[in-house]
Amino acid sequence: MSQKQHHLLKLLGLGFGIAITVGGTIGTGILRKPGLIASMIGNPWMILLLWLVVGIYAFLGVLCVIELSVSMPQAGSWYVYARRAFGDYIGFVTGITSWLGTVAALGFGAYTFSEYVALIIPETDTMLRVIAIGLLLLLMVFHLFGTKVSGYSQEVITVTNAISLLIFVGICFVFGQAPTAQAVRNTVESTSGSITIIGVITSLQAIFYTYDGWHTASYFTEENTDPSKTLPKSMKTGVILIITMYLLINSAILYVLPMDLLTQSKLAAADTITYIFGPGYGKLITIFLMVSILSITNAQIMFAPRIIYSMGRDNLFFKISTIVNLKGNPYLATLITVSLSVLLILSGKDTCSILSDIATFFFVMSYIAGFAALIQMRYKEPELDRPYKAPMFPVLPYILIAVSCLFLVGAVYSDLNSSKYALIFLAVSYPVYKLIKERRKS
Repeated sequence: MSQKQHHLLKLLGLGFGIAITVGGTIGTGILRKPGLIASMIGNPWMILLLWLVVGIYAFLGVLCVIELSVSMPQAGSWYVYARRAFGDYIGFVTGITSWLGTVAALGFGAYTFSEYVALIIPETDTMLRVIAIGLLLLLMVFHLFGTKVSGYSQEVITVTNAISLLIFVGICFVFGQAPTAQAVRNTVESTSGSITIIGVITSLQAIFYTYDGWHTASYFTEENTDPSKTLPKSMKTGVILIITMYLLINSAILYVLPMDLLTQSKLAAADTITYIFGPGYGKLITIFLMVSILSITNAQIMFAPRIIYSMGRDNLFFKISTIVNLKGNPYLATLITVSLSVLLILSGKDTCSILSDIATFFFVMSYIAGFAALIQMRYKEPELDRPYKAPMFPVLPYILIAVSCLFLVGAVYSDLNSSKYALIFLAVSYPVYKLIKERRKS
């Protein structure tokens, strides 16, 4: 087997970096979560403030991740940084939880896509699992054509998704009727006293989940043609676009839907269109949802295999995951990733949903490991070439670690069930790691 079959190809640039950041983040969450958040907060300005606060967190996080990714330009993102800074075990836990969380999200997203297909074509209601699995297999086969094709497809899907969402925003502001100033005052006065700590924590959880993906471009640093030049631009631009889109969409929904209706909404974007045009038009938003799911699913099926590819290269996963085809795709890692997602779909949507909830816990743990790795690497390897340095060091990473830890405490407090499973998994991870190490020695 030639060396070329174990190496990723440098084929990706600035456009892909922006597309994978935006497309790997903006999914169905922004079109579904506003109702839940409104029921917890109720105050329109407070709602927008929370979305902005988490957006600022993501932007500051990007400033830290850029330093890590250009100074350690390898596939795998959080796994690479955690292992380099803290050793194999922390790297293994960070990598495997990040990968499994994405696998669960991939299965959940594909199943949700099939549900929206059934809304358009009711006859397919009995074929949800078949459609979900078919989508994953179709994307997997498509990605086997190589990194360049995959990169272009992500750019096209992301642009389509962004245009669709901007059309939604435009429809709301052009055809929606703004509430009167007195109505807004009445809403604020009637809800401002109902905001609770639990409500804020629950809302932040939902918003954190929706923002997850702001770091996605860092998974592809090894395949970037000039990471030190293009990655800072693509990641900063991508996150700014995400924040802007989220604030626009929330503003559009708040502009149209009365608060009492929004607080009861499980699919806020669809209910907004229904409120403007009537019941017959609510399904139009399904198209936006499907494009959003396709965008984020396409991104996940690209970056998740890069995690286990990198772990396999370090002998912390199956060695076959390092095999790359001539077009630059780690096809066996992709096959393993998709196969596990398919098994989760076959086990039922509830399994994917539960694992997705646990994944949020793990994703924030990955953030903490990454921010801590930034601090550790500055002292551990001071001579490491750093084409970009995070500003306000070490204050910035310490602030981000503190905020992330507060979020984890809040997550444990508000969702003991998911947190319990996450802690059990962490306890099991060490014996699994030791077993792998023993096999590696033998």
